[in-house]
Amino acid sequence: MDDVLVTGLGALSPLGTGVDAFWRGMHAADTAPVRVPDPLAQMDHPLMYLVPEADLPDGPEEQDGLPLGRGSQFALAAAREAVADAGLAALPGSDASGTTGTTGTSGTTGATDAGLDPRRVAVALSTGMGDTDLHEGWWTGEAPASGRWAPAFPLASVVGGWFGAQGVNTCVSNACAASGYALSMAADLIRSGEADVVIAGGAEAYSRVALACFNRLGAIDPERCRPFAAERRGTLFGEGAAVLVLESASHARARGARTVYGRLAGAGWSCDAYHPTAPEPSGEQIERAMRVALREAGAGTGSGPGAESGSGGLGFVIPHGTGTALNDVVESQVLDALTPRTPLYSVKALIGHTGGAAGAFAALAATLVLHHKTLPPNVPVGTPDPECAVPLPSGSAPMTGAYGLVNAYAFGGNNISLVFGEAAA
Repeated sequence: MDDVLVTGLGALSPLGTGVDAFWRGMHAADTAPVRVPDPLAQMDHPLMYLVPEADLPDGPEEQDGLPLGRGSQFALAAAREAVADAGLAALPGSDASGTTGTTGTSGTTGATDAGLDPRRVAVALSTGMGDTDLHEGWWTGEAPASGRWAPAFPLASVVGGWFGAQGVNTCVSNACAASGYALSMAADLIRSGEADVVIAGGAEAYSRVALACFNRLGAIDPERCRPFAAERRGTLFGEGAAVLVLESASHARARGARTVYGRLAGAGWSCDAYHPTAPEPSGEQIERAMRVALREAGAGTGSGPGAESGSGGLGFVIPHGTGTALNDVVESQVLDALTPRTPLYSVKALIGHTGGAAGAFAALAATLVLHHKTLPPNVPVGTPDPECAVPLPSGSAPMTGAYGLVNAYAFGGNNISLVFGEAAA
């Protein structure tokens, strides 16, 4: 089957606008949450890693007359950058086509591409809460100017309509594993021959109800997101969007894609269905997902108990690790057995837990590490938990190995692991 290549990247995050800002922020390793500017956030810990006010998208606030919430606007901003980065032009009849063009976050998309069949361009985006902010506004008398109702989960159709994608447009929303599943579905669409190009990733925005629910669960850390730390007391949410353009190798070669960042080499799904909110304590099913993904990619896992052999080497892991007590222990124990001594890079310690976009941000980080061949320093989280025997390097280092493993887990026992590999020479 055709390799699934990453040919474009886009991001909007608490680190600012664009992929370059994200990569610089990964190296700076210095972030902190802020109080959400919502007078109705009357909860014990109204903290979050927010997209800076100066970096909020200018719009559009509507599409085809329907109002767009913060999540859709984030997704559209990141998709614009990813599509421009991939060198793809808007399709005939799309919102972005025309003589004047539509300016994205890092370029202009306006000319149409006669060689790109819109029926073979798909969108697979994910979110946990979608455009819930619109609905929360309606509940408190803050309806959009148009006054029109809008769906809560329109992200894929918003991006698909903007670009003119006439293939599958699907929005995945199985909680915090959602964007991992979206990327895996995108790869399946390419490998099965149903699509040449898929705009894939995830977006998440501040939602009063989501933050309030985690406060009621007692699952919010009062200081910061501290995965694998001895003093961690829960997670802290972040917002933003990460989008990757995935493309079949044959299509990328035929059009002369200007940059190939890497490839999505393997994916593994599992579901333990153990508890609505808690991971299954043995970690059997998250290990199963990791093994399937590593085997599909042909990536070795080093030596030690439970390790597998394979061609190539695993250079790093971007864990799910949210800062919650049981989740971090279970994942670290599996990693210690399956991928011993493999360094971890925690995206959540940097930008918080971005919910339905967490897997996409992890995939973005993994792709950048592979492309630049450098593993940035982890954000300091304090004294490590002795039950979490995983290495979290504090300094930047050259990447070893040809693969990176990404994990994303969700309520209900939904687990996914992805393996990204270096681009073929």
